[in-house]
Amino acid sequence: MPTYISLVKYTEKGAAAMKQTPDRIAAARQAAQSVGADIKAFYLVLGQYDAIVIFEAPDDATVALQMLATGMQGYVRTETLRAFTEAEFGRIVAGLP
Repeated sequence: MPTYISLVKYTEKGAAAMKQTPDRIAAARQAAQSVGADIKAFYLVLGQYDAIVIFEAPDDATVALQMLATGMQGYVRTETLRAFTEAEFGRIVAGLP
C-alpha cells in the first residue's frame, strides 16, 4: 500500500482541546481502518508543525476522503505528502534515461 505523511498544525480549537487529542488519535486509527488505511505512527514534533502522522492507504482518493473528514472536525490543518520507499525510489530512478 502507498505510504503518506501528514504534517499537522493544531487550530485554536485543537489547542483548546489538547487533552482530548489521544482520544482523537484513537478515533482516527479506527476511521482509517474502516476504509482500509493504517496509521503506522504519530509523532508530536517541534518546529513549524505540531505533529506528523505516517500512514498507509489503498489510494489517493481514500487519503483525500480521510483528510477532508479530518479537516471538517476543525481541530487540525494538514498537509499530506505521498512518500515513496527506498525500493519504490529505486524503481522510479531505474526508468531515467
